[in-house]
Amino acid sequence: MTEQQVLLQLQQLPANLRQEVVDFIGYLFTKHTMQKAQKNRPKFGSAKGKYRMSADFDEPLDEFKDYM
Repeated sequence: MTEQQVLLQLQQLPANLRQEVVDFIGYLFTKHTMQKAQKNRPKFGSAKGKYRMSADFDEPLDEFKDYM
């Protein structure tokens, strides 16, 4: 179905049904963008085991000894 056919059919509808069509298009757009956002979101814990921290990670830095 081409855009011209859609517009022709839309113009033939009563005003209240046109508004329903516009609302439905908005719903479809929102649904599509939400599905896209969910697909790109990483799952919690998916990077487990990929990074290692040194054993002295929480130890104070030598550069800040003057301030401690």
